[in-house]
Amino acid sequence: MKIIADTNTFLAVTLYEPERDNIIELTLGHDLIAPDILPFEIGNALSAMYKRHRLNNDELLSVWDATQQIPVDLRSVDIREALKIALQFNIYAYDAYFLICAISLHSPLITLDRRMIEVAHSLGIHIMEVV
Repeated sequence: MKIIADTNTFLAVTLYEPERDNIIELTLGHDLIAPDILPFEIGNALSAMYKRHRLNNDELLSVWDATQQIPVDLRSVDIREALKIALQFNIYAYDAYFLICAISLHSPLITLDRRMIEVAHSLGIHIMEVV
């Protein structure tokens, strides 16, 4: 099965967050897919963590390297359609890219973002619940 994986799931796994084991269990043996902006989003999130003193230089680079070891198929998305979703639900375009990816591939979404889950439900996207 193809699963659309949000940026926060990659970070939760590589940062050993409490949801890590459940995310791995839910995705094991499946193909992960994400919009082609994923590496940029990961880089941005890591730099924000560094600025907030959550990660030091070595940790930031180590987490980056770990995220790059997770196999994921990066896909281009229809930005215009994603922007329609962003406008309709008043969400960031970056979140809408993941949603439009799930819609276009008829695939479930795995995310830790509560608002994204709400919007996905409204759009008829199946959510893989992380506990």
